[in-house]
Amino acid sequence: MKMWVSFVGIGLMVLSAVLIMVTRTKTKGWLRFVLSLVAFVMLLVGMVCGLISII
Repeated sequence: MKMWVSFVGIGLMVLSAVLIMVTRTKTKGWLRFVLSLVAFVMLLVGMVCGLISII
Protein backbone atom coordinates (compact mmCIF):
# COMPACT_ATOMS: atom_id res chain seq x y z
CA MET A 1 0.00 0.00 0.00
CA LYS A 2 2.78 2.43 0.89
CA MET A 3 4.41 1.81 -2.46
CA TRP A 4 1.29 2.95 -4.34
CA VAL A 5 0.92 6.04 -2.17
CA SER A 6 4.55 6.84 -2.93
CA PHE A 7 3.96 6.39 -6.68
CA VAL A 8 0.96 8.72 -6.54
CA GLY A 9 3.05 11.32 -4.70
CA ILE A 10 5.87 11.09 -7.23
CA GLY A 11 3.41 11.30 -10.11
CA LEU A 12 1.71 14.37 -8.67
CA MET A 13 5.05 16.09 -8.18
CA VAL A 14 6.10 15.35 -11.76
CA LEU A 15 2.75 16.54 -13.13
CA SER A 16 2.97 19.73 -11.10
CA ALA A 17 6.47 20.44 -12.44
CA VAL A 18 5.31 19.90 -16.03
CA LEU A 19 2.20 22.02 -15.46
CA ILE A 20 4.20 24.91 -14.00
CA MET A 21 6.67 24.83 -16.91
CA VAL A 22 3.86 24.89 -19.48
CA THR A 23 1.98 27.54 -17.54
CA ARG A 24 4.94 29.90 -17.31
CA THR A 25 5.74 29.67 -21.02
CA LYS A 26 2.33 29.43 -22.70
CA THR A 27 -0.23 31.37 -20.62
CA LYS A 28 -0.84 34.88 -19.32
CA GLY A 29 -3.18 36.63 -16.93
CA TRP A 30 -5.67 34.95 -14.66
CA LEU A 31 -5.29 31.56 -16.39
CA ARG A 32 -1.61 31.59 -15.48
CA PHE A 33 -2.49 32.28 -11.85
CA VAL A 34 -5.13 29.53 -11.72
CA LEU A 35 -2.89 26.92 -13.32
CA SER A 36 0.02 27.88 -11.05
CA LEU A 37 -2.27 27.52 -8.05
CA VAL A 38 -3.40 24.07 -9.24
CA ALA A 39 0.25 23.04 -9.71
CA PHE A 40 1.11 24.26 -6.21
CA VAL A 41 -1.77 22.29 -4.69
CA MET A 42 -0.69 19.18 -6.63
CA LEU A 43 2.84 19.65 -5.27
CA LEU A 44 1.57 19.90 -1.70
CA VAL A 45 -0.62 16.80 -2.08
CA GLY A 46 2.34 14.94 -3.58
CA MET A 47 4.48 15.96 -0.64
CA VAL A 48 1.86 14.76 1.82
CA CYS A 49 1.62 11.43 -0.03
CA GLY A 50 5.39 11.11 0.17
CA LEU A 51 5.37 11.78 3.89
CA ILE A 52 2.56 9.27 4.42
CA SER A 53 4.52 6.62 2.54
CA ILE A 54 7.54 7.15 4.81
CA ILE A 55 5.58 6.85 8.07
